[in-house]
Amino acid sequence: MHEYIWLLRHNKDYRFLWLGNVVSQLGDWFNLIAAAELITELSSSGVAISYLFLARFLPLFLFSPLAGVLADRYDRRTLMVISDVLRAVVVIGFLVVGVTGQIWLFYLLTVAQFALSALFTPARSAVVAMVVDRKELVTANALDSFTWSTMLALGALLGGVVAAVFGAETAFVLDALTFLLSAWFISRVVLKKRAAEAESQGGWLDFMDGFRYLWARPYLLILSLIKATGSLVWGAVNVLEISFADLVFPFTKFPLAAALRIEDGGTASLGIIYVVSGLGTGLGPLFMRRALGSKPPRLILGATIGMVLVSVGIWGLAAAPTFGLFLLATFVRTVGSGTIWVFSAVLLQIVVPDRYRGRVFAFEFAMLTLTQSVSILLAGVLQDSPQWGIQPTALAFSGVGALFSLVWITFYSWSRRNSTNERVQAFWYASD
Repeated sequence: MHEYIWLLRHNKDYRFLWLGNVVSQLGDWFNLIAAAELITELSSSGVAISYLFLARFLPLFLFSPLAGVLADRYDRRTLMVISDVLRAVVVIGFLVVGVTGQIWLFYLLTVAQFALSALFTPARSAVVAMVVDRKELVTANALDSFTWSTMLALGALLGGVVAAVFGAETAFVLDALTFLLSAWFISRVVLKKRAAEAESQGGWLDFMDGFRYLWARPYLLILSLIKATGSLVWGAVNVLEISFADLVFPFTKFPLAAALRIEDGGTASLGIIYVVSGLGTGLGPLFMRRALGSKPPRLILGATIGMVLVSVGIWGLAAAPTFGLFLLATFVRTVGSGTIWVFSAVLLQIVVPDRYRGRVFAFEFAMLTLTQSVSILLAGVLQDSPQWGIQPTALAFSGVGALFSLVWITFYSWSRRNSTNERVQAFWYASD
């Protein structure tokens, strides 16, 4: 833990970037809890819940190519500040949905919010490598993951309380304020002057140039798709967790609910699930990094172990007879997904040169959101089908995860066989 504190104390620019992340993500989880409550009030359909997540993820896929080009062409700090301010304005618009009850407006505002998030995310991923030394990249990404997880746990807990006591509208207002505070923190980050870029070819051609860079490096292309592979499996959990919380393990089933006077059992259970998810995604990368180290071949091993844990965890969700075992399976799953997230990000930040970094992270993020959207929509349709249901759907996605785990084990074995090759070693450790 000392190295994380040292990084925050001695790197002012990363500290401001991190503080912006803290408040923004806290608001994000307030937003998700409030949105989940609002959508269940407007419609109880599993497909309607799927549409909520599709409205959050598909804009990220559609706008990420443009966002990557902008992140490589313009000042990344300015892009992040603009994104935060505009998202604050959009989130305030959710108050209108609570008054009118128009579900189409809810989806429209969600699309607008996450289109702006597509502008923010590749820029921030690229900026991390600009403000920390290469030897600190694992530390910075692990701290970012731990922060995401902590804010998930804290934000889900507080968001559930705020939504239950004060209403979803209060949660949306707090989310808007966090975006403004995040913009202020990020505005104080000082970025080093970037090397002069070649003359731009135009937005789409610039994006294709970044894709050609990946296509010419198959090993790097595979690495940029690892999150997309994982999200094809764990995306379904976004829908299934809400249904498990509402229908299988509502907190009102437990004696403690009466003592605490909890009436909305689904929201309470979902908040607890998110708390455990936060612990898993936060502690997983820290433990894996300590156990495996920070060298690229070990990071590949960690990502492979993460794929296995995701599959095992989803199987546990479907098979768990009690809420306690369901939470244990959630912890196992999120240890795996957190490890995949951090280790793959570090690998890309190490290898990809700055002039391509925004577009590579945009491609990674676009593919992640595409596969996650497919997974979410399929999960919603299957769980509403009389031939399937919640638990069989979870088992099916666990089987998909097991298949991908075998693929990644094969990939890891291939990388070990080739790691002694001089050209592969040069590829790993060269900056370009």
